[in-house]
Amino acid sequence: MFLIWCQQLEAQNAELHGLASEVKVDLVENILPFWSGKMIDTQNGGFYGRMDVNNRLYEEAEKGGILNARILWTFSSAFRVLKDSSYLNTATYSFKYILDKFIDWENGGTYRSVTAKGLPSDTRKQTYSQAFFIYALSEYYLATGDKDALEEAENIFYCLEKYCFDVENNGYFEVYSRDWKKSDDLLIGEKSIDDQKTMNTHLHLLEAYTNLYRAWPDKIVSGRLKNIISLFLEKIIDAETGHLIVFMDERWVPNSAVHSYGHDIEASWLLQEATEVLGDKRIISKVGKKVIPIVIAAMEGLQPDGSIVSEKDVENGHVNTNRDWWPQAETVVGLVNAFELTGDTVYLKKAIRCWDYIDKNLVDHQEGEWFNSVSSSGEINKRGDKAGFWKCPYHNGRMCLEIIRRQATFATTFTSFRRSKKASVAESIGRQAQ
Repeated sequence: MFLIWCQQLEAQNAELHGLASEVKVDLVENILPFWSGKMIDTQNGGFYGRMDVNNRLYEEAEKGGILNARILWTFSSAFRVLKDSSYLNTATYSFKYILDKFIDWENGGTYRSVTAKGLPSDTRKQTYSQAFFIYALSEYYLATGDKDALEEAENIFYCLEKYCFDVENNGYFEVYSRDWKKSDDLLIGEKSIDDQKTMNTHLHLLEAYTNLYRAWPDKIVSGRLKNIISLFLEKIIDAETGHLIVFMDERWVPNSAVHSYGHDIEASWLLQEATEVLGDKRIISKVGKKVIPIVIAAMEGLQPDGSIVSEKDVENGHVNTNRDWWPQAETVVGLVNAFELTGDTVYLKKAIRCWDYIDKNLVDHQEGEWFNSVSSSGEINKRGDKAGFWKCPYHNGRMCLEIIRRQATFATTFTSFRRSKKASVAESIGRQAQ
């Protein structure tokens, strides 16, 4: 029985190693070189704001805060995992630009965008965008120990808690003016001003506060992180379907009937990660009961070719069959996480199949990075961006880094398990011989 068990684990490790090897090549030879080699604005500083799917560079495009924060996170994390100093150099370049151009030193928080020359452009304070700066700055601190980065992450955290937190009904509102006056502007797909609470923003606050707690394990952060996890368990996860509720009103009454498969699968592993970082056994147990049901719900969007479609409108049955880049990346991580939790190789095989689809259809092997999306027949979206306000190296870069890290952990655990079992068997045989 021991030999059979070892053989199964060895086969799983080999499959996971193969996946990790392939995504590492994509990361270090394709994704990261694209951003450090083609997107750095040597004239005005920072990174260019846009390149379209035909690789046309828009040098005068605005520079989005979400894009720049995600770039900082990606290169900081790449340095932490791969220990390549060139990634640290790019991260530091990004950090200095953010500190110089995106921080609102007068009112606190960060701008939503700056001009190509680095002047404030969209000065609104979007909670979603602020979350990514916390995520990125805390990651840079973890990579470097730079206290200025952690201080700014803390400052943004305090701004969100002071201005954006809904004291009466819990959760966080979406958009504010430069001086933190609440606005009803719709910025992330809301259909009306009644969409006061969004799953999307709370999901990225979850990952931001998780990373902030890694860097700054303070009780105030752990308390707010626990609260966000509770909001997912009690308000955002549909107990009947396992899907996430996309839009809700001020009192958390659902306003949408959309299943967003990419967000579902992304939430499954981010919730798991948050509980592990907190280390609270009670919360780990609660979340652990939800992770696989969320994965199963998300898998409704999986297609025979290994990809996942974007979303489904439950009210009219319409399915958006585009294969957008980011849900594919999150599907790979979410399925590998499900495999790790259950030991069920089916999840691992589906993750590998999704990566194969990505490699064949979304990776631009000639010009670098990934295409924004392809149709159900594999036709590239000609109106999509290769790089832009939302298109960045975060989802795909993070997928690669997560798989590399998880495979290394799996291999170490497997080796330790095999050695301990062999020692135990040898000891048993020795006792029998005596």
